[in-house]
Amino acid sequence: MSASPSPPPVAPTGEGPSYRPPPAHTPGGHLRATGVFLLVTILVVSVAYPFAVTAIAQVIDPFAANGSILHYANGTAAGSELIAQNTSAPYLFWERPSGTDWGMVNGTSTVPGPTDPALGALLNETIAYMKAYGNFTVNATLPYWLVTPSASSVDPDLTPQAVLVQVPRVAEANNMSIANVTALVNAHITNPIIPFLGVPYVNVLELDLALVAITGR
Repeated sequence: MSASPSPPPVAPTGEGPSYRPPPAHTPGGHLRATGVFLLVTILVVSVAYPFAVTAIAQVIDPFAANGSILHYANGTAAGSELIAQNTSAPYLFWERPSGTDWGMVNGTSTVPGPTDPALGALLNETIAYMKAYGNFTVNATLPYWLVTPSASSVDPDLTPQAVLVQVPRVAEANNMSIANVTALVNAHITNPIIPFLGVPYVNVLELDLALVAITGR
């Protein structure tokens, strides 16, 4: 007697001819993925990256990382060496003119070029300003950097010529010899790292702090 044939295997529930796998993409799945990606991006860009860069900067160059702040001899902050200030005292060296009143948040128009008529008005205003406060320099030619704003209007540096032309006034106001004040300026001239790529300059705030340390003002 032959054995009866075995019945065909029964397909598991849900895997019959009418079975359809769940969709690979759903609106809810996309929203969850987008939310997770957005959260991770915010944490990396807004928290992890700034924290890492700040920590590295504090180790490599804490002076620059904290704003490049210069101080008086008593430890009081005088300002950043990167930002010019409105200095008009006759016994101090003056900064480069500013089109924004040395403000960091004020906008400014384009700096007038050598052929711009606006430069003539600015030049006359600067000459009048120099005369009002006394330059004590006979037939002095004012350097371009001393009569025109920089692109940022808060450039803290001047060319040596723009500083040296102020020496007679500063020496007179501080009752110092021109030779001593000139030597002080020369000691604060920074030359470009690579010759012919850049120009020598003087950081005016650093120079004024050195002058104040000598005069006690």
